[in-house]
Amino acid sequence: MTSVIERKTRGQARFLRLPEVLARTGLSRSTIYVRLEQGRFPRPVSLGSRAVGWIEAEVDEWIRERIDESRSDAE
Repeated sequence: MTSVIERKTRGQARFLRLPEVLARTGLSRSTIYVRLEQGRFPRPVSLGSRAVGWIEAEVDEWIRERIDESRSDAE
């Protein structure tokens, strides 16, 4: 069985560069990288020797998980 992320990335995968990840999440650059080290944020993909991007579906899923967690905590 495939995960939601695997199904979404098979079709039209799109990469997000850091400025768009920051805008979508509302997190700072340093917070993104701290959470990466902690395994609490999707890992970026190498796009070249000095460029990385995040898979849009993975970032969107991470955002949905944060929303679901906050809603379940409120109940």
